[in-house]
Amino acid sequence: MQRRAHAPAAALAAAVLAAALTACSGGAGADGGDDSKPGQAGSTAPAAQPGKYRSLPEPCGYVNRETLRRLLPTPGDDEADRDTLAKLYKGQAAITYDTDRRVGCRWKLEAPEGSRHLTVDFERVVSYQPGVSDEQRAEQLYARRATAAHIPVSSGSPSAPSSSASQGASSGPHPQGGAQSGSPAPSASRPGAPSASGSPAGGASLAPRVLDDLGDDAFIDDKLITAGSGVHRDINIVFRSANVIVTIAYDQWSADKQHVPGSEDLQGKAQALARELDAGNFNN
Repeated sequence: MQRRAHAPAAALAAAVLAAALTACSGGAGADGGDDSKPGQAGSTAPAAQPGKYRSLPEPCGYVNRETLRRLLPTPGDDEADRDTLAKLYKGQAAITYDTDRRVGCRWKLEAPEGSRHLTVDFERVVSYQPGVSDEQRAEQLYARRATAAHIPVSSGSPSAPSSSASQGASSGPHPQGGAQSGSPAPSASRPGAPSASGSPAGGASLAPRVLDDLGDDAFIDDKLITAGSGVHRDINIVFRSANVIVTIAYDQWSADKQHVPGSEDLQGKAQALARELDAGNFNN
């Protein structure tokens, strides 16, 4: 009689244990392992669109040598030392921590009457925000750059940065070796700045502005800065192609303050370089 009384209890205990084991094994299978990251929605979060560009070009070799000769003209190239010219046009690669994400190159031409500097910087944007594609993140960063440069755009322009695009977008590091460092001196002037009547002074075609025929988004900035040692003009072009942001910094220094570097020549050469880089599709 006592043996029969203990049998149902033993059977019940075994059933409870089996149910517990089944629940544990079923929970592990539904969880899909331990690959999920804390703080993410997992399968419920929409997959972000990957960027068009997965790599970047070798920057110092990406610029055509003839283009460099126009941007950095040396008097009497035929008579100049070949080793000197080779070193000049070879450029100096920027030091970066991840060449898949950022690369750059800098060229410098020095002469007694002044100097010229050229920097080209490529940044491949990768988004780590759920539901935000690489290209959307690049749009945010470009909008931040345009807003910081005070580029005048109309409210209906597709390149006009929205407040939502600017919020939360980090400006990122400045291009390696960029020509612009800090705020302009009080004597700095911007070509095409609005006059008292509201119309551009010096011609709207040379004013800092959006460029409609370059990449997906683009702008050009122009500053004339008078320093103790002379005067220099800084031209900066920033353009976005998909998830890559390209920055061109081109400046000319003049030791003679009476010889002011002109906007038209420098802007024209910088824009020609920008179109060349964009047309090359970054070797992808």
